[in-house]
Amino acid sequence: MKREDKVTAIAELKETFSNNQFFYLADSSAMTVEQINALRRLCFEKGVSVKVIKNTLAIKALQSLPEENGYEGLYEALKGPTTLMFADHANVPAKVISDFRKKGEKPLLKAAYIDKDIFIGDDQLDTLKSLKSKEDLIGDIIILLESPIKNVIGSLNSGGSTIAGLLKALEERAEN
Repeated sequence: MKREDKVTAIAELKETFSNNQFFYLADSSAMTVEQINALRRLCFEKGVSVKVIKNTLAIKALQSLPEENGYEGLYEALKGPTTLMFADHANVPAKVISDFRKKGEKPLLKAAYIDKDIFIGDDQLDTLKSLKSKEDLIGDIIILLESPIKNVIGSLNSGGSTIAGLLKALEERAEN
């Protein structure tokens, strides 16, 4: 690879990393071309972008980004063949890997970067699959806040009819 090609690749990777809050590093070595194509197809269907990269270029791209992003924990995982998986939702690549591995042992999760948190190792796959998206969490909070309000309104509505019933009964008693 020529020097200018490397510079271009690093710039592209830098932009890709800076535009994605969620990405996974996977090991897809020893997979057949057919398996790789099937993985790419599944990723495409689920909205996951896949790139096979040179580790040194990825490290240089990550090092050129601000330190507060905390990418340095990923450098150790960038050894051996690496496949990058980018997604808009944190748990989608983990679900893709898990679904794909029902048919085989690969790909293995090397690491995941989820909004400045780093998960290292394949044993983190179940944790990553269970992550909720920001939209799901907001929905859960709304449901939690909505429930007590419904109870109060229900109590007020039923209380109003109870009070009206009591007043009517007292009025009928007073007339008799």
